[in-house]
Amino acid sequence: MLNPLATTALMTALDEHRVITDHSTREIYSHDETPKYCLPLAVVFPRSHDEVVAIMRIAIEYGIVLIARGAGSGNVGGALPSPQSIVVSFECMNQILEYHPEDRYIVVQTGVITAEIDRIAREHGLFYPPDPGSAAYSRIGGNLAMNAAGPRAVKYGVTRDYVMGLRAVTGAGNSINSGCRTSKGVMGYDLTRLLVGSEGTLALITEATLKLLPLPEARATLRVCYASNADACRAVSRVMNQAVIPCALEFMDRFSIQAIQAAGSATDLPAGTQALLMVEADGVASDLPRQIDALQTALAGTGLLDLQVATDKAAIAALWIARKALSHAVKNIAPLKINEDVVVPVSRLAELVIHIEYLAQSYDLPIVSFGHAGNGNLHVNIMVDPIDTNQMQRAKHALHALFSEVLALGGTLTGEHGVGSEKRPYVTMEIDADSLALMRLIKQQFDPHQLLNPDKLLPAQI
Repeated sequence: MLNPLATTALMTALDEHRVITDHSTREIYSHDETPKYCLPLAVVFPRSHDEVVAIMRIAIEYGIVLIARGAGSGNVGGALPSPQSIVVSFECMNQILEYHPEDRYIVVQTGVITAEIDRIAREHGLFYPPDPGSAAYSRIGGNLAMNAAGPRAVKYGVTRDYVMGLRAVTGAGNSINSGCRTSKGVMGYDLTRLLVGSEGTLALITEATLKLLPLPEARATLRVCYASNADACRAVSRVMNQAVIPCALEFMDRFSIQAIQAAGSATDLPAGTQALLMVEADGVASDLPRQIDALQTALAGTGLLDLQVATDKAAIAALWIARKALSHAVKNIAPLKINEDVVVPVSRLAELVIHIEYLAQSYDLPIVSFGHAGNGNLHVNIMVDPIDTNQMQRAKHALHALFSEVLALGGTLTGEHGVGSEKRPYVTMEIDADSLALMRLIKQQFDPHQLLNPDKLLPAQI
């Protein structure tokens, strides 16, 4: 139960309608997309930066842990409440504070839905490039916390690349402003890039200044079928070693294809299709034919079974149906998917995919791989039944073997999902002790009372 004095203080700082302690509301905010669950003491809904400052200072006074939350769409436990914690939901902080299309930036509160930023930008011939799969409902604060990405990252980069500045409240209750509103600026340490991807462990981000780009005139999509995963991955390497950079380059393995076909999509693929690439180009309309030709040349090679090109909006949407249906289709394979988002150098992608096939056979588990091949970023989904203890044990060993291979190939264990609580046990496989010690000092400086999203991101100290 929340301390009555703390409850009164919070209701004074906000109002009684935005400090919620009933069981049903707390239950809604007790989990994210992971299967784990922890009931918070309360959920609070600030509307302004100053209210977030007040919440932080009350938390310090009463020793209450705070968990920042956007839409709760993360799948690594980053927004999972801790015991005896309060969830700070930013969904009421949904205002566009400034918009300057002439200077190509927008200032938003961090509860704004990601797709809304892109929608507003497009009204003036601009766009917001980061496009996580959850953009239609995720909030920009969650994207900032995890440094979210998406298919367009292969050409346009990730969330961090579009953050010009931030306003935030540290765990000491102090307001900080980072960055600037110009395309150049090197004054002081780069706190902006430090906070993006910090998973709410250093500060509560309240406002963001985001860079926008001119909207491309036209785009084209290529759907390419191959006889094997390795053939498709070698094609990815060829594409990424020529001059035309696609704005999306997505991969689906044979288990992915089986899942979407079982769900009624991609029924027109040629016989023998074991892997699929979705490749998209964009830019000036007059230049698009040249880009398509270059991509077709790079995609041609051993194992190519079929290549289709779409240039009008309806045809492009039709080709993307299968990829967009994939996440839900995969859930029909088993009750639980252990969803990892590993990354390797593009030149090593074929080796990774071959190793994943080996792991599936060795541990007798369905492993579905798909994702942002142009970045070497694969979503590796180990499909299991959580009540089958033997299967869960095999999955645990398979996961460790996967991570070991990713690091051996020069990769990293997470590309866009973050660490949260789920990947904490594996952090020391990648980050050395001296680097972790420095990170803990940074955490202590920002959050001296250790009240911001504890037991996330950094591994437990032994």
